[in-house]
Amino acid sequence: MTEEKNPVVVMETSMGTVKIELFKDKAPISVRNFLSYVKDAYYDGTIFHRVIKSFMVQGGGLDENMQPKKTKFAIKNEATNGLKNVRGTLAMARTSVVDSATSQFFINVVDNAFLDHSGKTPDRFGYAVFGQVIEGMDVVDAIREVKTGNKGGHQDVPVEPVFINSMKLVE
Repeated sequence: MTEEKNPVVVMETSMGTVKIELFKDKAPISVRNFLSYVKDAYYDGTIFHRVIKSFMVQGGGLDENMQPKKTKFAIKNEATNGLKNVRGTLAMARTSVVDSATSQFFINVVDNAFLDHSGKTPDRFGYAVFGQVIEGMDVVDAIREVKTGNKGGHQDVPVEPVFINSMKLVE
């Protein structure tokens, strides 16, 4: 019996290509959810709307005018899966409500241990890691360096939009 390989997604951004491995075994709900958005071409034309150089880059839900795209249902938070928010990992973005993640994700550009699961209360539940950059971390590092400002009531928004042109599952 061959071990089933993890799905790999290629994200074409306006700054380059990023290849992402998804941890289907450790975060099945998050991965299934993410891939459903990928298959729908939902991410195409969205931007990285929150970029904090010493923290993470976040995208997957807003267009260049900072308008949110309609999402599917919120999913269960899988932060208890033992995966850590270390540099290069992808995690589901959410509000302060534990099980509120929909389409948005972030890529940790440094080790962010404070985002890991550390308790059952909402403030300590953590953020579910579901994938990792396997190629193109240099692109992510370029994104984290862009100049940011305020736009549409949001902070840390790239002055020049950084687009997700497309995301495709590598078959």
